[in-house]
Amino acid sequence: MTVLRSSSRIRGAVLPLALSAGLLSALTACAADPDEGTNGVGRLDATAIEQKAQSAADAAKAVRLSGTLVSKGGTYKLNMRLKQDGASGSVTTKNSTFELLRVGEALYLKADAAFWEHEDTPSKNPSGSGSGSSDTRTGSESGSESDSDSGSDAGSEAADKLDDKYVKVPEDDPAYKQLRGFTDMDLLLDGLIGLHGDVVKGDYDKIGGIRTVKVKGGEDGEGGSLDVSLQGTPFPLRFARAGGAGVVILSEWDKDFPLAEPSKSQTVDYGKQLPRT
Repeated sequence: MTVLRSSSRIRGAVLPLALSAGLLSALTACAADPDEGTNGVGRLDATAIEQKAQSAADAAKAVRLSGTLVSKGGTYKLNMRLKQDGASGSVTTKNSTFELLRVGEALYLKADAAFWEHEDTPSKNPSGSGSGSSDTRTGSESGSESDSDSGSDAGSEAADKLDDKYVKVPEDDPAYKQLRGFTDMDLLLDGLIGLHGDVVKGDYDKIGGIRTVKVKGGEDGEGGSLDVSLQGTPFPLRFARAGGAGVVILSEWDKDFPLAEPSKSQTVDYGKQLPRT
C-alpha cells in the first residue's frame, strides 16, 4: 500500500533542512572571512597593520595606559591618563605608590608620609643642616644618638607635612626628568608600540570586547606583540613588551579629561630640591 504525503508534510520536512543549510552557509562565510564588518585592517600584511596602529597612536589626543613595565630600575605598575599637555594617575613600585599630576611643564608628586619618611630625608631647610660645624664630642656615644634622633625627628616632621599633599617637583631636581617620563604621552607610546625583528601577523582576538588582530615581532612574539583594533580607528589596544618586560593595556583613546593645578591648600612647596628618598 502506497502512502502519499500531503504537501504540508513535505514542506514541514524540507523547511528545517533549508534552515540548517542556510545557517551552515552563514557560519562558513563568517569562518572564511573574519574581517567581515571590520575596519579592514586585518586584511593587510603585518607591516602595514603595525604602521596603521603607529599612525593612529601618533595622531591621538589622549589615552589611558595601564599595566606593568619592567626595566633595569625595577618593576612599575602604571595607571595613567595621558594627553599632549599633561597627565594624571598613579605609579606603583615594589615598595610604594605615588600619584603624578602634570599640567604643562608643572609636575606634582603626591604620596603618603611613609613614602617621604627616609633616614636621608633632609629637613625643611637643608641649608641649615650644620654644614661646616665641628662636634667637640668626637667618639661620644650620646652625641651620636642625639644626632640620629634629631635627624629622624626632622625626617618624620617633614614627612608629616608632605603626607597626602601635592609637592611641586622643581625642574632642576634630579627626579624631575625620570618622573616626567611617566607623564609624557609621546615618550611612552614611542617606547611601547615598536616591535623588534621580522613582523608577522598573528591571531584574531578580543580586548575589552573589541575585536583585534595581533602582529608580532618574530614568529613566537619574542620581539613583542601588539593587538590592533578591528573596529573604528585601528588603535593599539594591548602591547606585550619584548623579553617579558611587561604588558600594558591602551584604552580611552581620544577621550579628553580635565587637568588643573592643585589649589594652594593642597600643595606644599618644599623648595629647590625634593627630599632624598
